[in-house]
Formats: sequence, structure tokens, C-alpha cells
Amino acid sequence: MTSIQTAQERARFNMIEQQIRPWEVLDPRVLALLDQIKREDFAPAAHKALAFTDMALPLTQPAVEGQAMLAPRVEARLLQELSVQPKDKALEIGTGSGHMAAMLASLAQRVVSLEIDESLARIARGNLQQAGITNAEVRVADAAANAFAACATEAPWDVILLSGSVAEVPPALLAMLAPGGRLAAIVGQEPVMRATLITRTGDAAFTTTQPWDTVAPRLRNMPEPSQFKF
Repeated sequence: MTSIQTAQERARFNMIEQQIRPWEVLDPRVLALLDQIKREDFAPAAHKALAFTDMALPLTQPAVEGQAMLAPRVEARLLQELSVQPKDKALEIGTGSGHMAAMLASLAQRVVSLEIDESLARIARGNLQQAGITNAEVRVADAAANAFAACATEAPWDVILLSGSVAEVPPALLAMLAPGGRLAAIVGQEPVMRATLITRTGDAAFTTTQPWDTVAPRLRNMPEPSQFKF
């Protein structure tokens, strides 16, 4: 092992033990994945040195709103909240570099990840291939277009993850959850957003929890509530 690899392994260990465990990420499957799916392999070349820092990483230069890797502890906690099972079919909106898709695919049967930016989708596909992930498909699509038509074609989904923040959870996505399906998103406006986990418990019944606060980059083109007031 080279000195660079040794330093990366030490940085990854510190990230898991000092950033992620203290944030109540204790699922051994998730912790193992953070060690196996190497975050620096999915970080853009300009920011590989920052792969283990507690921050969202821009994926483009100049930075574009919504095109970022979520902070490591946020990715890990969202993954834990979803409790992904081996037979689950998962949908991700906002592929980015493919890091979250890789972790989802390591737990689920199959993942479809939608990315609005064609160049990022191409990079994500390469990253997933390099990581040996064969059950995650990256598609170029504006997920919200035409009433979320790109997501509806293979519904229902057992897991839906929005890898970025939204003003509110679109009802069209909730309608695509299978019975017992879970959706995770970061919802709200800066400076305070809430991690939101919604579980489908019946035909038109859902339970919602908001277990923690954070801030995350906005997903592009997602519906915003009307600001018009009388």
C-alpha cells in the first residue's frame, strides 16, 4: 500500500468514526459500505482531497446549484433511514457522481438513478463501472418533467431517494411507492431543512417522520410551492 493509499484509509476511518458514527449512523451494513465504496473514487478530480470532509462537494466548475455530492454523514444517515432490503427496487433522483447509487445498489436488488445533466450521467456510469456495480442504471432525464413520467414507467418503487433538497415532497412520487415503500428527502428552505422519511402504510395512507435537520443543495427543476399571496 502506497503512502497516499495509507493516508486515504486513515482519512476514511476518521470520517466514519468522527463524523458518521456520532451522527447516530450505527447500522453495520451502512458503516461497512462507507469503507467499501470509496468516496474519493466518486469525487471530482479537483476535490478528491476533500472527499472525507464534512461538506457537500461541487461536481462541476464553476459550481452549479444542485450538482454536488452530499456530505458523507448526510448520505450515510439517509441510507440508514431507508432500511434498504435485498429484494428492493430503488429509484434515485439526482445521480451526481454515482456514489449514492453505488451504495444503494450494494443493498438493493436493482437501482434506477435519474440525472438531469448528461455529462454527469456519463461520469457516474464510468464511476459505477469502475466500482464493479452492475445493478445500477443511470438514465439522463429531468425527473420532474411531464408529471414525473420518467419515474412512473417502472413504478411502484420500494425505495425512492431524492439526493438533494426540495421545497416539498411531490405527491406524484408518493403515489409511486409500493406498499411498505419508503421515500427519503431533505425538505424545506435554508437555513433549516428537515430530513423527511415517508412510508406507505396503505392505499392512501402514509406515515411521515422528520428525524433530523440539515441543509443540502437544491435538486434542479423540482416543483416549488407558489409564493403568491393575497
